[in-house]
Order: sequence, then C-alpha cells, then structure tokens
Amino acid sequence: MNRITIPTPDQTPAATLPLLDAVKKQLGVVPNLMKLVSNSPAALEGYLSLNGALNKGGLDAKTRERIALAIAEFNGCSYCLSAHTYLGKNVAKLDDAEIAANRNGKSSDPKAAAAVHFATRVAYERGHVSDADLNAVKAAGYGQAEIVEIVLHVALNTLTNYINEVAQTEFDFPKVDVKKAA
Repeated sequence: MNRITIPTPDQTPAATLPLLDAVKKQLGVVPNLMKLVSNSPAALEGYLSLNGALNKGGLDAKTRERIALAIAEFNGCSYCLSAHTYLGKNVAKLDDAEIAANRNGKSSDPKAAAAVHFATRVAYERGHVSDADLNAVKAAGYGQAEIVEIVLHVALNTLTNYINEVAQTEFDFPKVDVKKAA
C-alpha cells in the first residue's frame, strides 16, 4: 500500500490531466509512478520535461535503460528496478544477461560498460568522481555533452528511486527484487 496516495481520476489535479494523457499516448498506460507524482503538477511537469529532454540527447535508449537499471539497484529501489527491467527487455531489447550485468554496474558492450560504470561512480561518490573516473568515460568515446547527460540520468533516476521508496509505490510491473539492501 502506498504511503503517499495515488489520486483517483476524480482526485487528480486538473493541471496534470493533459500530462498524464500524454504519458498514456506514449506508453499505452500510466504507470503508478506518474500517477503518484501527479499529486504535484509542478513535480510531474518537471519530471516529464527533464525525461523528455534527455531522451533527445546523445545517449541511446539501451544506454539510458542500462543506467536506470544500475542506479535502481544501487539505490535499492525495487519499483524502478521492476519498471526498467520490463522496459529494458521490451523496449530497449536488452537480454537477461545484459540486464544482470547492468544491475552490477557493468555491460557486455565495452562503450556502454564505461557509461554504466561512470554512472555508478557518480552515484557512489555523490558526484565527487575522480579524474580517473572521468578520463575512463572520455576514453571510451563519450563527449562532454554525453557525460553531462549521464550525470543527469543518474539524478533523474535517483529522483524516481527516492519518490518510489518514500511512497512505497504499488507495483504495476512484474516485480524484481533488488539484490542488496539500500
């Protein structure tokens, strides 16, 4: 049971209705995360705006999902791990071995491995990464814009991890448990 109420359709703030409609058009459903965040029109607009902008960036969908999986595991968020396992398999077309690697901050793809490793270092070090961490992701072929996007994907995923953990959001994806306690 959620500790923060997911509003029913008649309780949903009017300002969030067009945003939730857009989510439904894009995904076919409105995940409980979006319903939960719709308690605050400003929060939902901010989340969707940042997410939409980052989806237009230089990182492909597979790399974005890999980062989301790594950060959900790092932060101990089963809701986000469940959602991104589903999206990783069904949208980004990641296989089970790749998803398992991503959850451990790794990837079978060398360039993606550098991005996922860097993302986990950003989370672990709370942004205080070493020169060696930064140089490794640059050496893998990531430019300045992509490095900024990796950091923002860490922040965006941390945001959703935190709200889902605070709210204890009800699962609407097949449940995947984190391997370690947050």
